[in-house]
Order: sequence, then structure tokens, then C-alpha cells
Amino acid sequence: MNNIAIIPARGGSKRIPKKNIKNFFGKPIISYSIKAAIKSNLFSEIMVSTDDIEIAEISKKYGANIPFLRSTKNADDYATLSDVIIEVINNYEKLGKSFDNICCILPTAPFISPERLKEAFNLLKQLNFDSIFAVVKYSYPIFRALEFTENNKIKMIWPEYLYTRSQDIKPAYYDSGSFYWVKTKALIKEKSLFCNNGSAIVLSEIEAQDIDNESDWKIAELKFKFLNEQKNYNI
Repeated sequence: MNNIAIIPARGGSKRIPKKNIKNFFGKPIISYSIKAAIKSNLFSEIMVSTDDIEIAEISKKYGANIPFLRSTKNADDYATLSDVIIEVINNYEKLGKSFDNICCILPTAPFISPERLKEAFNLLKQLNFDSIFAVVKYSYPIFRALEFTENNKIKMIWPEYLYTRSQDIKPAYYDSGSFYWVKTKALIKEKSLFCNNGSAIVLSEIEAQDIDNESDWKIAELKFKFLNEQKNYNI
């Protein structure tokens, strides 16, 4: 299949030093993303976009390619995922390689499974979307959200939902921070992983954890341990 998996992993993590290669249950956390991509059998190329030599060497050890390093411009705090992915695609074109579809897999997403990658890719193909990514449903209706006023009073952001029953409020979802499928032509045109003609698959709360700080990391460990205990129990 003419698909590429791109795992963006820069070296400048501040809140969790060396986050992308930190040990997670005995292996660098990035290895789980690489392994899921390999096991899915969906990709003709699996690469890690990094500016860091240590990350590059570890990624190669677990089966990813590093044909070039990320530019300084796209390794700072202001580069977007789209900037990074487009740079990768442009560099591959210089090498005479092009791809129909891209899957951006985040390096700190140890819950990603080959099955979920396949599910999203099949949706991309069968329903002719330009992008598909993974979302999680908010456990509490966001239209009941509260905020503090300037004089420290509490009020509803959307007061029109004050007397609406929870079951009558439409569900809302957030980006799981795990992976994004996008057609290459659509990415180049829209400069975004969230295309106008896009959709999503829904993950459970236990299948995803955005890791930005040490507390997030501990929660991810608890979820990962629980999921693996469930798998062993089912077997």
C-alpha cells in the first residue's frame, strides 16, 4: 500500500525531559507507536521525524526509518504538526518518493493498536473522506460547563442548557492525541490534518491519554496496566 506512517518526535521536551524515548514499561515509549505501525501492515514506509540523534538511533533500533533529520525551523515550539508532515513529504519528493495517504502517529501514544489504525484507514477509503482521526467522548456534557466571572462569581457558559436533561444534550468529543490519517493531496491543499471533508473514529477514555506532564504519565501507566490485565484475563 502506498501509505506512509510519520511519527513526529523532536528532542526538546521541557516538562518531561526526553519524553519521546522515556522508559514506559521496559521500552522507550516511542517504540509502541512504531510497533503498532509495523504490525498493521498498512505502510510502505514508517519513519520518525526528529531533530535528535538519540531519538533517531532508538527509533531505527525498533524498526523505523530516518532518511533525514527535521529542520531547525520545524523543531521549535511554534511548528505545527502540519508543518512537520509537509516538510517530510517535500523531502521524500526530493528523493523521488511520493505517497497517497499519510498517518501521523504521535510518539507518546502507547495505546494505539494495529486494529484501530486499520479501522480508521478503512473508513478513509470506503467513505471517501480526506482525513480521519481518533476522538474521545467527553464524559460530562460540555454544554454544562462553568466559568468564573471577573468578580469571581460562577456562572454557566451556556445558560440556555441550565434546565436541559443531560441525556438530551448532544454528545461532544475531543482529539485523543494519538493518530491522524490524511490524504496527501488534501493535506497539501488545506495545510491541515483536520480537513473539511473529514471524520473520526471514537476511542474509549481508557484507550487514550494525552501526555503533557508527569501526572499525565502516571495516568497513562495506570491505564496501560489495566488494559493489559484485561487482555490477560480475557485470554
